[in-house]
Amino acid sequence: MTDTPLEADVPIRATQRSMAIVEEIMRRERAGVTELAEYFGFSKSTIHDHLTTLVRLKYLRREGDEYAVGLRFLSLGGHARQLEELYEIAKPEIDDLAAETGEAAKLVVEDAGRGIYLYQARGGQAVQTDSHVGMRVYLHSCATGKAMLAYIPRERVREIVDEYGLPEWTEHTITDEGELYEELDAIRDRKIAIDDEERIRGLRCVATPIIRDDELLGAISISGPTKRFDNDEYVDEISDLIRNTARVIEINAKYTT
Repeated sequence: MTDTPLEADVPIRATQRSMAIVEEIMRRERAGVTELAEYFGFSKSTIHDHLTTLVRLKYLRREGDEYAVGLRFLSLGGHARQLEELYEIAKPEIDDLAAETGEAAKLVVEDAGRGIYLYQARGGQAVQTDSHVGMRVYLHSCATGKAMLAYIPRERVREIVDEYGLPEWTEHTITDEGELYEELDAIRDRKIAIDDEERIRGLRCVATPIIRDDELLGAISISGPTKRFDNDEYVDEISDLIRNTARVIEINAKYTT
């Protein structure tokens, strides 16, 4: 199952396909024509045409029989992130959070009903996962997503659920709409969301929203292997840390001009 489904109502399907191919290559780090054709269900010639065009435009580079993301995306991504005030404010706090806990710390924002990883930092004992900057995820299946959904108007949450559904990633994923709303109410009460192996087996995540003057800016999280996060005292400690970090980001965001 892909986190970047091909929508049926886009005006220019070729552009959509090219971007979906790029995102899948980013997820895999590199990929060849055959595996991409099998993944998307396109012919090899179609995949090859997209890849050739992207290489000529410097968005991809060829490495033997495989393709990887090109350096041109660095300039585009860097420019986009500089436009994100939240990124500039939150980055040093996320770095400190990762260093203090030794785990993976992430900053996620909501865009068109999906979550996008805006920044992540890895502590000394952080585990490697599939997450990367720019990755899009379903909001219901991760702690940062649920933390944001809890502070999005319920009518808008229903629209998001209607549009994307509640895909099941593991046996722990919330797939019932009523259960999701109960979870969101509980998150609002404690300002902490927990992903208990709901997107990735063996991984737990604790998150809290970032809110400036009633405006939802995003969410931050700490994640790690279940065996380290099965201690209530440790989870409580992590929860306090990310809540405090979020408050610092909120204050800085409020008074940054």
